[in-house]
Amino acid sequence: MFRFDSLFDLMDAFPDEQSCVDHLRSIRWRDGEFCPHCNGGRIYHFSDRKTFKCSDCRKRFSIKVGTIFEDTKLPLRKWFMAIWLITNHPKGIASTTLAKDLKVTQKTAWFVLHRLRHAARTQSFNAPLKGTVETDETFVGGKEKNKHAKDRKGGTQGGKGKEIVLGMLECEGELRAGVVSDLRVHTVQGEIRENVAKGTTIMTDEHPSYKGLSGDYFHHSVNHSAGEYVRHYIIHTNGIESVWALLKRQINGIHHWVSPKHLNRYVNEMTWHFNRRDLETTERMNDLFSCVEGRLRYKELIA
Repeated sequence: MFRFDSLFDLMDAFPDEQSCVDHLRSIRWRDGEFCPHCNGGRIYHFSDRKTFKCSDCRKRFSIKVGTIFEDTKLPLRKWFMAIWLITNHPKGIASTTLAKDLKVTQKTAWFVLHRLRHAARTQSFNAPLKGTVETDETFVGGKEKNKHAKDRKGGTQGGKGKEIVLGMLECEGELRAGVVSDLRVHTVQGEIRENVAKGTTIMTDEHPSYKGLSGDYFHHSVNHSAGEYVRHYIIHTNGIESVWALLKRQINGIHHWVSPKHLNRYVNEMTWHFNRRDLETTERMNDLFSCVEGRLRYKELIA
């Protein structure tokens, strides 16, 4: 079992392209070999150790087909470096920085990072959150006074001109967060009911979107507008608010600006990091390798 606690260890563990191919194959086919085209058949191995053939569909393929690495012109060693960097920097890495580190163009580095965020997306939830769950919303976007006059929405009440991110954090457990279209009752409570088990204790602020949860949940709230942040030492939203602080540091400190179109990808990246905060370096990197299925084309990304 390889261990790579530093970038130096990573390069020592994977000195050439074939070692990277072998590692990717061992993780992708850990439950058995399959064809990425027809998902069946017996797999024939060629002597070059890089290509394979399916006995059913008769198609020849590499281990990268059907993954985020498909049709990449970059060597896997550079991809492995990018994966190590994005999985071991809690606030992520800027495409300009990655471009210098990998000696590629900024456009290539940007596409590499988005393909890795595509792999890190939450594809399906296992079980609903339960126990005690903190729920809160935050607004992402520049200040109205700093925008061009034609782009200003007017006013700041309710986060006008900003994108809305809703999050739910289980005490000592999992985080779920994503961009929502608005803060209407049916939108917010629809997300909560989809992700949180009935009978759970939910702690929120005083936003009116949370009113009406008491029928299915033990709902408690704190009144931030009145200066109340903790009630009875246990009712608060401090945990989820610390998550928002992490997201803002990621956006403002690392990327400086994120377009509304791609904001959810950055939220997913932050969520992925947060939910794997207790994993060691090697485990976290291999966890990303285990979810590289699914190709992302550049045209789809910028469409």
